[in-house]
Amino acid sequence: MLLAMPQCNQKSRISVMTAQINDSILTKRLAQGTGEILKGVRNVGVLRGRNLGDAGDDLAQNWIARVLEQHRPDDGFLSEEAADNLERLNKNRVWIIDPLDGTKEFATGRQDWAVHIALVENGIPTHAAVGLPDLGVVFHSADARAVSGPFSGKVAISHNRPPQVAEHIAAQLGFDTEALGSAGAKAMHVLLGDYDAYIHAGGMYEWDSAAPVGVCKAAGLHCSRLDGSELTYNHKDTFLPDVLICRPELAEEILDLAAKYREENGAY
Repeated sequence: MLLAMPQCNQKSRISVMTAQINDSILTKRLAQGTGEILKGVRNVGVLRGRNLGDAGDDLAQNWIARVLEQHRPDDGFLSEEAADNLERLNKNRVWIIDPLDGTKEFATGRQDWAVHIALVENGIPTHAAVGLPDLGVVFHSADARAVSGPFSGKVAISHNRPPQVAEHIAAQLGFDTEALGSAGAKAMHVLLGDYDAYIHAGGMYEWDSAAPVGVCKAAGLHCSRLDGSELTYNHKDTFLPDVLICRPELAEEILDLAAKYREENGAY
């Protein structure tokens, strides 16, 4: 015998569903779901190159926007793949998203691309997730832990725009530099202990670092600007000149070296 389902309207169903998904769980599920969508688009094998990257960006952005519209309709939203609505500046809670960080890497079959999901409250990431879908893992601020132990002797830098300041600091530390694609991939490999620091100068945007910084800070890593100032988010101008993510025991030395480099060169 079939049992009749209890009757309820659409609004009440959404309210019940939303109440069961707190911010922490929602952040992680957004990263997981986006990663699955992107892998599915690529693994079908009917798109290549720029068409594949564009399709991945569009589909991931659309899915995330629909999830947040249903579950967090009153929150602000900032994404690389969406027009900026400056109403977010009047909100205390803003989701800062990069659905596909490292589009070129994704489209060419590399593994160093990522999904960035961050909830920023009053300028600070409070819940964050970074997915590395090709590795089958999502790093989440609720349970991330940085690897300790011997130094790797390596600094992660941008594959596309390697900064001279990072090369200088690595040389002073006696470390090597290695280039990777996505900012999220670089930051998570510092968390894993594969690198001791990620140094970036020359500019990025808030969606490039909000989620990686949220995860890495929760895991116990040092995260700041290269001058040591705090990283804050949801500004009108979303440009972010530089970022340092590193093991905490190296932070003071790296910041001192960065300051001396700027004194001698006038810029990072």
